[in-house]
Order: sequence, then C-alpha cells, then structure tokens
Amino acid sequence: MTELRQATLEILAITDAQIKVSRVFQLFDEYHKQLVDMNPAALLNSQDLALPGRPQRPELIPPLQVPKRKMDSVEGRVALLHSLAHIEFNAINLALDAIWRFPNMPQQYYEDWLRVTKEEAYHFTLVNEYIQSFGFSYGDFSAHNSLWEMVERTQDSVIARMALVPRTMEARGLDAVPMIRDRFKQIKELGAVDILEIILRDEIGHVAIGNHWFNFLCEKDNLSPITAYRDLAKKYSAPKLRGPFNFEARKQAGFTAEELSLLGV
Repeated sequence: MTELRQATLEILAITDAQIKVSRVFQLFDEYHKQLVDMNPAALLNSQDLALPGRPQRPELIPPLQVPKRKMDSVEGRVALLHSLAHIEFNAINLALDAIWRFPNMPQQYYEDWLRVTKEEAYHFTLVNEYIQSFGFSYGDFSAHNSLWEMVERTQDSVIARMALVPRTMEARGLDAVPMIRDRFKQIKELGAVDILEIILRDEIGHVAIGNHWFNFLCEKDNLSPITAYRDLAKKYSAPKLRGPFNFEARKQAGFTAEELSLLGV
C-alpha cells in the first residue's frame, strides 16, 4: 500500500506542474478512500532527489528585480495573476514538504497539510486556467523564490516552519489579496475577483492550521508563543512584518489579540 509521507516526497520531486497537481488530487482522494497508509515515525531520505521539483520556467530572479505589475494592459494584469500562480505553485510544494519532512507529529497534522496541498493545487489550477484564457501560461513571466527560501531555512525545525512559513510568509497573503482583488473589481475583471475570493477564504484556513500547530508545539515545550516567535524570527532571519495588515482576516486565522496588538492595532 502507498504510504502518505513517502508519496508526498515523490510528488514534491515532480518537475511538471500539471502532473504534480494531478498527483496531489489523486493522493488526496486515495487517502480519504483509505487506500493510502500513514507512518508518522518513518525517517525518509531525500538525498537522491532535487527538491523542490519545478519546471524550467519561470525564470527565478531576486524579488526587487521582478517588474512591477501595472493594470493598464492585459499583459500587466496577467503578469500580476501569474505572480499569484507562482505563489500557489510554491505553496503546493511547501505543504508537501511539511508532510514528508517532519516525523512523529499527530495524524491530524499530516491530514491538515494534505488538505492544504489539495487546496493550493486547486488555487494554482484556477489561476493558471484563467491566464491561459488570455493566451498565457505559468512560466511566461519571471518570478522570485523568497517563499521557498524560507522553507529551506526551516527544514531542521517543525516549530520554526510553522512559525515562519504559514504564520509569516503566507499570512502576508491575507493582507495583500484583498487589495489585489479590489484592483480587479475597479476594472470589472470579475473572473479574477471570484478566484481571489476563493484564495482569500482558503488561505485564512491555511494560516489557521499553521497557528494551530505552532501553538500546539509551544504548549508541548512549555514555550510562550510570543517569545518563541520573536526568537525564531531572529534565528532564521524572517522578514520584518510591514503593514497595512488585514486584522480581521488575521483574527479569523487564529492570531491572538496580543499578537495583533504587536502589529499595531
């Protein structure tokens, strides 16, 4: 029988975006049909794999070199959506990595991240199919790699991963997506608006999962979440949090009143 964590490692190594997405959907369905086993204690080996698997394009460049996305042309609007497709593709990879890399977590941890993997694959499919309707596809514009770089930095610690990827890097999406959605509303690009609404709804849940498991690990080790986050952010060189912040979405995602107050409520 297929083993869940080994399967996610194998999918993570796939370079073709469409095959990766298809395999994610297949694994999710097979797991929930009880056709896939789970071994939380297994120590898996990625030594012979190039991770993450990604297509040759898009070209990855430093964040500050990525061109600004202007909305006054079809290509500019597609380029903005392409940046979202790239984030969603990276998010598939980071959720896969969260499953295979960290052993001895509760079963619910792996099931939570499997659901995130499936939803990120759905988001990627929605955005990529939408930009294909304009004659473009994923890979047609350059992109940056900062999200995956934080995944790599936190590969030695599950608590660091939960603190600094979903709760920091992905939580930025809770702040950014509504602003992008409103820009598309202004130009009546309603197909894009609908997709962004779906992404925002689901990303609140994904950040909430990161919050849940970060707090679980803090409680397990008798740590203060505020102090632990501050220490981890310093140790792993997390980016400084800058507003404007979507406080309502962050509250829905499980950030406490004290955490929100530190953002400047």
